Amino acid sequence: MGLLSNRVERSEVRPGDHIYTWRAVYAYSHHGIYVGGSKVVHFTRKKEVESSDSSNSISGLISRASSECPTFPDCGFQLADSGVVLTCLDCFLGNGSLYCFEYGVPPAIFLAKFRGGTCTIAQSDPSEVVVRRAMHLLQNGFGNYDIFEKNCEDFALYCKTGLVPVDEPGIGVSGQASSAIGVPLAALLSTPFKIFAAGPLGMATVTAGMYCAGRYITDIGVRKDVAKVEVENLSSHLGFRRVEDAESVNKSSDKVKKLLPLKRKRER
Repeated sequence: MGLLSNRVERSEVRPGDHIYTWRAVYAYSHHGIYVGGSKVVHFTRKKEVESSDSSNSISGLISRASSECPTFPDCGFQLADSGVVLTCLDCFLGNGSLYCFEYGVPPAIFLAKFRGGTCTIAQSDPSEVVVRRAMHLLQNGFGNYDIFEKNCEDFALYCKTGLVPVDEPGIGVSGQASSAIGVPLAALLSTPFKIFAAGPLGMATVTAGMYCAGRYITDIGVRKDVAKVEVENLSSHLGFRRVEDAESVNKSSDKVKKLLPLKRKRER
């Protein structure tokens, strides 16, 4: 357990783990669920289907990135009009390092990790439940991507806990998004206290304290506006997209089954 984040080796991750990697020189992190076999299910923006011709309907469901992966032929599987994608671990990480999101951390440890989006007080469900949710959403979608309301971390947190906000749309459960909003908000709210702060150091202390308090009360393990929703019922909550055509669902299910496990390309 690291103070800022929890870096792990590939041999340490297990199916059902919530993993992430830092991007753009630690500016933000990308999250996903490791489902075993060097495969990761994660959430990103939808990709446009390039062809509507029936003869190309199957290829339209798969990201064009699959042909670019040197390791797995089916890397990049993604249904049309969905942002949920299955890739290999190498492509998920890019050139970044591997980190494991921590669950069930004590409040003191949570507050000590000043950077949001690395841990939560909430408890994780069993790994087999987590993998089942991720694979279900790969076949049925997770709605429209939104950096503040429904991002990759929100996706991974739902897969791990089954918790979603039940109130009107607003900020999601992502600790990373909460931190991005919390820093300027804490500075703004702490301004009235500047008369009690002895110079810049005191001001910084007050701001940091309010920021940590804000992170704590917005954590999914503390929030009162979240409820457990079964993945099969997720479409009726918060406008989550679901594939309604039974025939399409059956075809996509067969396609996903063929992806487990993914086979490595033979060495030449």
